[in-house]
This record gives sequence, C-alpha cells and structure tokens, in this order.
Amino acid sequence: MEFLAKFLYGTALAVWVGSVVFFSFVVAPALFRTFPTAEAGRAVGAIFPNYYLIGGVCGVVALVSALVLWLRGGGALWVSSAALVAPMLAATLYAGAVVEPRAASLRQAIHASESERAESLRAEFGRWHRRAVQLNGAVLVLGAAALGVAAAAMRP
Repeated sequence: MEFLAKFLYGTALAVWVGSVVFFSFVVAPALFRTFPTAEAGRAVGAIFPNYYLIGGVCGVVALVSALVLWLRGGGALWVSSAALVAPMLAATLYAGAVVEPRAASLRQAIHASESERAESLRAEFGRWHRRAVQLNGAVLVLGAAALGVAAAAMRP
C-alpha cells in the first residue's frame, strides 16, 4: 500500500508540474509566435478545459496519496507535502472553474465588439489573464517545493 501511494503521489505531481511547465514555456509561447493573436488565443482556450481537468485530477490523487502516507505513519514530511498540494489544487480548481470561463467569455466578446467597447473588454481580459498567470505560477512554485519535500520523504 505504501509503495502504491508513493507511486501515485510521485506520478500525479510529476504529470501536474510537467504539464504546467510544458504548457507555460513551450505550448503557449509557440502558439503565440506562430499564429495571429486571436487564433492563438482560440487554440489556448481550446486546450484549457483539459489542462485544468488534468491538474484537478492530479491534485486530488496527490493530495489523497499524501494524506494516506501521513495517516499510515509517514511523518511530518507528508503533512508538509499535503499542505503544499492543497493550495495548488485550490488554485487549479479556481482557475479552471472561475478564471478560465470568464476569460473565455471576454475573449469572445472582444472579437464580437466594436472598437471602443473592445478596449474596456481587453482591459478586463488583461486582469483575468494576469490572475490566471499568477495562479499558474503559484502552482508551479508550490509544485516544485512539493517535489522537493517528496524527495526528502522518499529517501531511504
């Protein structure tokens, strides 16, 4: 049981953090370098539902695994790990359920709007986009810390 919980924890955290790194530093920049902004935005918007779903599933698996390891006598490092994963999961769920849908509706409204209304919509979109970037950055930093704590907890 302990091996399975460690395996699930490590795999979930690696997939989650890896997806954040890959999307943030490879996929999104490549799309915005290759396509016009509106097309790149639509492509990114099409990716986001699955991106947040993967993050949410990985977050639940990592959190449950860390708590199982702690409850089975794993020590304070697994509590610390859970304490890092919990806000990661909260940030991911909030970004996927609140921030992304709001930004998506603003993106559509911008493209359907006349120029003076579009400017105020762009400003609001910018605020939501910054919030998404901040949440994504927090998930990445906390995820790196959680990987470090897990490495310490799994050492022989």
